[in-house]
Amino acid sequence: MIETLISIALVCGTFFIVTASLGLLRMPDVYSRLHAVTKASTLGTAGVLAGSALHALEAGQGVLPELLTVLFVALTNPVGAHMIARSAYLIGIRMADISVIDEMQRAGEHAHTAHDKD
Repeated sequence: MIETLISIALVCGTFFIVTASLGLLRMPDVYSRLHAVTKASTLGTAGVLAGSALHALEAGQGVLPELLTVLFVALTNPVGAHMIARSAYLIGIRMADISVIDEMQRAGEHAHTAHDKD
């Protein structure tokens, strides 16, 4: 029974990691790529480490390293992706033409027009 759970966790983790790879290849701009890669790689890493933790439990070992790694990845992946996206935006990398709206640009334009009225 535990081998089945380990296999399911590993297969799910692998699916998300492959999905992250495909998202990196298929998405049109840096912002979309970051979105796809960050979410899928976080879930994929969590799945693989869940399988590893289940295997460690079966072997009678501790699972603290796996739990700490999942926590670290879950905290640092979104923050790192946010900082990369923010840096890309600030140096002027444009969104793809198929992107619907640029909220930051609209907010910036609104702030400038509101400031000019004062």
